[in-house]
Amino acid sequence: MSSLYVLLPLEPASAHSEFAYVLSPDGRSVAAQATTTAALLPAPSGAGAEVVAIAPAHALSWHRADLPRGVQPASARLRSVLEGLLEDQLLDDVDQVHFAVQPDARAGAPVWVAVCQRTWLRNALQALESAGRPANRVVPEVAPETPGGLHLIGEPEQAQLIAHGPEGVLMLPLSPGATSLLPALPEDAPCFAEPALAAQAEQLLQRPVVLQSAPQRWLQAAQSRWDLAQFELASSGRTRAMKKVSSLLGEVLRARQWRPARWGAALLVLANLVGVNAWAWRERALLQAKQDEVRATLTRTFPQVRVVVDAPVQMERELASLRQATGASSDRDLETLLTVLAGLSGERTASSIDYTGTELRVAGLGLTEAQVRDAQPALRSQGLVAQLNGDVLVIAPEARP
Repeated sequence: MSSLYVLLPLEPASAHSEFAYVLSPDGRSVAAQATTTAALLPAPSGAGAEVVAIAPAHALSWHRADLPRGVQPASARLRSVLEGLLEDQLLDDVDQVHFAVQPDARAGAPVWVAVCQRTWLRNALQALESAGRPANRVVPEVAPETPGGLHLIGEPEQAQLIAHGPEGVLMLPLSPGATSLLPALPEDAPCFAEPALAAQAEQLLQRPVVLQSAPQRWLQAAQSRWDLAQFELASSGRTRAMKKVSSLLGEVLRARQWRPARWGAALLVLANLVGVNAWAWRERALLQAKQDEVRATLTRTFPQVRVVVDAPVQMERELASLRQATGASSDRDLETLLTVLAGLSGERTASSIDYTGTELRVAGLGLTEAQVRDAQPALRSQGLVAQLNGDVLVIAPEARP
């Protein structure tokens, strides 16, 4: 299995735009990385594989808003409420921006809202969809989540320092004066730096940094529960539900904490397969033993039969030949059927009798359904069955399985 993680370009997307991407088998390690057009992006493969679009940190702004009571995250009024709450904080017209609220947002409580250019995000997602790589989720490259931390990204000449945590996201140019503007972070807050910025970062921050390449940062961002595809970018509630199911399935298939459950499920499936095959083998062996017994009975009773093709049919044929040779009657003979008819009809007189070679048809007896039904047990003891077709009584050998 391999999932595809795609960084959306900052410029408006088109057929010629290039997307940086990462292929990962488990959502944590990098299997391949490159930059190419949407049409040439590799396809994810395997159960639980997904396409995750990553919105660059530079493309997003973050705003705090208090949702009024009675406005739920799934409410149709949520966007208009957000427009009213954030209109004074936005540089662009509210009709030109896209909103996305944090996971597990609750009415009557403050929530984080991600804001970006609506046309930019729609065009980028449409470019992926047109290339056959529709995004299952859209996650921010950096989000105001707990625990917080620092990220140093970019080229040495234009490096950026990103601080994020429960209090928001702050982007600053990497310079000596930037450190004084950083929010208070815990002493153990991680500090990640791209390899080219490691020495510069340690010198300015006076603390050790953890090397993290851009692809590794994108994989870390994909672990977030954020999904920016909301409102008009989420086509339906069912689409959102399918995205959540796909995301959960991907987490179950890749996350380290689910490894014991995956092993347990695999062992359970393997045990069931072994059990089913063992049971099937036993049933085949019993069936074969019964078939061998039937063949042996045929060859013992009729030694002249050398080749057994269909034992029941061949035994019926040999019995018929034996009865014919000895003059014995069978349940199909006219004499047998007439004897049964005499016991069933009593003193009634039939208007017509027709014998077809296997069954007897008698008309005019005037028997009722109840009389025929009461006679069935005695008839079955002789291997026969009777039924009424209108005024015609039909007596025939009982069908054998």
